[in-house]
Amino acid sequence: MDKRLGMLGLAAKAGSVASGGFAAEKAITEGKAYFVIIAEDASDNTKKKFENKSRYYGIPYVMCGNMDELGHAIGKEDRTVLAITDEGFAKTFIKKFGPDGN
Repeated sequence: MDKRLGMLGLAAKAGSVASGGFAAEKAITEGKAYFVIIAEDASDNTKKKFENKSRYYGIPYVMCGNMDELGHAIGKEDRTVLAITDEGFAKTFIKKFGPDGN
């Protein structure tokens, strides 16, 4: 598993992760997301959708890990996308990952 994903469990326990497409999209459109992580093995449509939404709403994002790794990192099943909903955690993730786009 990508070492950078290690903090995701901590963020999830703190209630600072919206996981899965529906929850992440809601967090993005409601202005609650500060950083978005998209699984590298998500479908092309999913990648494009969340890249575009993140850009439109000015949210940094990164493609990292696979669906299994993202889900495992937060103690759940496969996840295609995660949105970090705490500004402090988001800043830490941005430092670790360096966003692919915005």
